[in-house]
Amino acid sequence: MAHYGDYQNEIYGAGLRGIVPKLPVDHATLCARASAAMPPHVLNYVQGGCGDEFTQEENARAFNRWGMVPRMMVDCTTRDLSVELFGLALPAPIFMSPIGVTGIVTQDGHGDLAAARASAMAGVPLCASTLSNDPLEAVIGACGDTPAFFQLYTPKNPELAESLVHRAEAAGYKALVVTLDTWVTGWRPRDLNAANFPQLRGAVLTNYTSDPVFRKLLGKPPEQDPAAAVMLWAGLFGKVLTWDDMAWLRSITKLPLVLKGICHPDDARRAIDLGADAVYCSNHGGRQANGGLAAIDMLPDVVAAAGDVPVLFDSGVRSGSDVVKALALGARAVGIGRPYTYGLALGGAEGAAHVLKCILAEADLLMAVNGYPAIADVRAAGARRQ
Repeated sequence: MAHYGDYQNEIYGAGLRGIVPKLPVDHATLCARASAAMPPHVLNYVQGGCGDEFTQEENARAFNRWGMVPRMMVDCTTRDLSVELFGLALPAPIFMSPIGVTGIVTQDGHGDLAAARASAMAGVPLCASTLSNDPLEAVIGACGDTPAFFQLYTPKNPELAESLVHRAEAAGYKALVVTLDTWVTGWRPRDLNAANFPQLRGAVLTNYTSDPVFRKLLGKPPEQDPAAAVMLWAGLFGKVLTWDDMAWLRSITKLPLVLKGICHPDDARRAIDLGADAVYCSNHGGRQANGGLAAIDMLPDVVAAAGDVPVLFDSGVRSGSDVVKALALGARAVGIGRPYTYGLALGGAEGAAHVLKCILAEADLLMAVNGYPAIADVRAAGARRQ
């Protein structure tokens, strides 16, 4: 039986033929190389966070406060990293988090399609962002047989919101992930110092400009007046969602409904009571609010409140060991964000797939060495504060 950890054998075997990996296998080197490769206006948006970026950095550091106790004399020659989510049998417990500027990370301006191809190559589901340089239909088409989810930034216009959701349903996305914390943009000094906001320059707005409702509202083809299209988008972006909107959200889709940004157990309980099929514990990687707790430290309480309802998680995940710790604390599936974006910047689809394979290999090998042959064993073991 093949294991994700076999990826290291491929690397060592290639080394015997004088071939070393084109991209690094560790996050620190990956980040450094991607930082040197990306133009400043892209790098600042991808890498920057809110305020002095304390929360963003703490998201990653906080994983070091959690540890796992290894168990010996356990046969881990066969390992199973599969999970069930939304009725799907997934071979691995990770997914690609939605990132709104994926499209401009690759030099050809089609980073969303490259991310989708990476999803197909690694067998890791993509959560495609509303903000994209390619229409959502083309993005899922490039995912092949690997399932994909659609992330919604809910527009103020309900007809436009419903149009985007219905397009996602028709295209074959398997869940709707509604982001709750981005009706207004957080204070991001890196972008502000450069006076650069990519969307206001017309980037990653293709899902809007290709939408029939948006085009009707604009009253003319967006390509005839790109500036007017941007201004219309700016006026429509960011509906303030409240619990009163849950009935409407639930009514416009038959897809599993996931609320992204849930960090308080009371919010988790209320979301589930009002019809959410899953909650997504995330603080947006520290991009939207500074001064908060690290996301991983809030995960256990959210999981306890959710009961049997799946909890997705991201923010600060940089490695396979981070993934295993999040699973040990109760996450059903763990989102990878910046790391795969760095892979895209350095090597396109192949680069992002390499990053995902490295993370899975490390997670698999950690489970093998620690005596956890399956995800159920990881959850049963749990994680402890250092």
